[in-house]
Amino acid sequence: MENNTNHGLPLQAFAEIPEAKPDAKKITALVKKGSVVTGYQLCDGRILKKEQAVALARQGEIAGAGIATNKGTEYLKSLPDAEEGNNFSHLPSIPEQDAFNE
Repeated sequence: MENNTNHGLPLQAFAEIPEAKPDAKKITALVKKGSVVTGYQLCDGRILKKEQAVALARQGEIAGAGIATNKGTEYLKSLPDAEEGNNFSHLPSIPEQDAFNE
């Protein structure tokens, strides 16, 4: 990986940056329990738990996302680019209890 910085966010913040396939889906919303992200909604309407989304990203099925880790837990993080609106922090959120009917 190149020692690169784009818009102030070093790419070293990512553990892995999978190459997205041409038909990869974009993340359109975050699923949260309080302030903690527990899942992601894709542009096709699917809602995935965090672990499922990380596995799909590794397979190139999710666009604009890299894999980062925090205290041993993997999660998706938006890749830096010139658009602010597609950063995960700018996406709408869905309460976990509305997303996962378990």
